[in-house]
Amino acid sequence: MRLPLSLLGLVLMLPPAAFTQVKFVPMPTQEEMRSLQLLAYSCSRENDLTNCEQTRSIADPLMDHPRLPAACKDTLWELIQASHVANTNSFQRRDNIDRPARRLTVVCAKAPAPAPQAPTQA
Repeated sequence: MRLPLSLLGLVLMLPPAAFTQVKFVPMPTQEEMRSLQLLAYSCSRENDLTNCEQTRSIADPLMDHPRLPAACKDTLWELIQASHVANTNSFQRRDNIDRPARRLTVVCAKAPAPAPQAPTQA
């Protein structure tokens, strides 16, 4: 009776990741972010339903990306909210789309890998 209880205790102490298969999700590439940016500029400039819908349909799944920082998701959310066709293509409408589009490649850029630290000698 003692052995099964100690095995159960060991199993309960294992991290949850040991039970699941963690899938690595790569960061979006700079080219993907740049193409989204250009599509948003096209939506802004042409006030076209197709370009605006494509912008939203590409940006929306990125909101659920597990590795994108919150600042990037805020920018994507702003872009999704602004990328709609309007009756008049005013400067304010264009600016509301262009502003987050300009920040995409900066805020959503792939973070550099941390530099390896040199071992310290005592």
